[in-house]
Amino acid sequence: MNLKYIEGLGNQHQTEAHKGALPKGRNSPQRAPLGLYAEKFSATAFTAPRAQNYRSWFYRIQPSVVRVGFRPLEGINLQTAPFSSVPLYPDPLRWSPFEIGSAPKDFLDGLFTLAACGDAAAQQGAGIHLYCANKSMGTRYFQNSDGELLIVPQTGKLVIHTECGILEVEPGWIAVIPRGIAFRVDLPDGPARGYVCENYGMAFQLPELGPIGSDGLANPRDFEIPVAAYEDQSGEFELVCKLGGEFFVTDLSHSPLDVVAWHGRVYPYRYELNRFNVIGSISYDHPDPSIFTVLTSPSDSPGWASLDFVIFPPRWLVMEDTFRPPWYHRNIMSEFMGLVKGVYDAKPGGGFDPGGSSLHHCMVPHGPDREAYRNAASAELEPFPPQDTMAFMFESRYLIKPTDFALHAPERQKDYADVWLNLDRNFATLR
Repeated sequence: MNLKYIEGLGNQHQTEAHKGALPKGRNSPQRAPLGLYAEKFSATAFTAPRAQNYRSWFYRIQPSVVRVGFRPLEGINLQTAPFSSVPLYPDPLRWSPFEIGSAPKDFLDGLFTLAACGDAAAQQGAGIHLYCANKSMGTRYFQNSDGELLIVPQTGKLVIHTECGILEVEPGWIAVIPRGIAFRVDLPDGPARGYVCENYGMAFQLPELGPIGSDGLANPRDFEIPVAAYEDQSGEFELVCKLGGEFFVTDLSHSPLDVVAWHGRVYPYRYELNRFNVIGSISYDHPDPSIFTVLTSPSDSPGWASLDFVIFPPRWLVMEDTFRPPWYHRNIMSEFMGLVKGVYDAKPGGGFDPGGSSLHHCMVPHGPDREAYRNAASAELEPFPPQDTMAFMFESRYLIKPTDFALHAPERQKDYADVWLNLDRNFATLR
């Protein structure tokens, strides 16, 4: 198994698993080297501006046009926005971790939807899913034509075999699979659980840094792209495709991961979250959580993201005369949070556990629980060292709606809002 990587997100890369498989000087020569087929893979419109134009050339054993004969597939638990409306109350929502269970489930069968926003057909918004899997996909492959997949492992290692190569990720890492790329997931260490964001909109990119300057947050060099690694295998294979919110399956006589070489700007990649260069205040107050943005999917309105991926990693807290946890607030953006490990600083009172989730809709008030407030309001503000924690947030300008399944799941904490009901009435007046 070839687990070498290339560094640098957004760059033009080239890699070949067999020497001489890449053509020299021509993207699509009359006869590609080694008798391979040349196939163009476009992730943006042909006429997109050069800086935002993403495409790759694949040199493969068989072209993708042999993937035909799809038939409807039932039983996959992913839902796609917009879905039928369920009552949406302006209350905060939170879920305990879902159990992986013992019934055999691969990565695809173990996926289920908690919430979604926007409209996949209009390429806006996102679906938010969890996976609870306990077996490898084997000869089964998945291709999602509705969006790219951002995978956040919470427990268990994933080895993701893709058309462009192999990604190995475990808790503390993320993987991004471009829209339309076929892949399968192996579980080398057994059961695995985590989060998946299905981004319907523009492909994730690094946020602009503005006055931060040329370095900081997630650095492009720290993203890793797999080298080419093909499967020249014949036999019985199954390819599942998601398109327009529907699932289809076809039988193949060969593995769809038969790309011997590729070059371009569309590829899967991985990133270790601990490499994030945290920027924060060293005087007083603290900046908005947008300062922790790893990746963003812009919308057609500058500054209003279709989706942001934000993390809350270990970091020093040194601000003076400042309430250090997240403040009480209401936000026009909708916020879905997950916890990979440790304790989130706004919820030390319990209930938000690793593998758990929370959802705060547009303008739904939220913030520290009573314990967090009391501790922060009375603390002696000495420098506070980094803690072993990793929380994250999927944030969108579009209203994130929970599924009917999520609202009625036994893991939903119906008493979540009680963490604020015992807050004291505070009003000190001079008399």
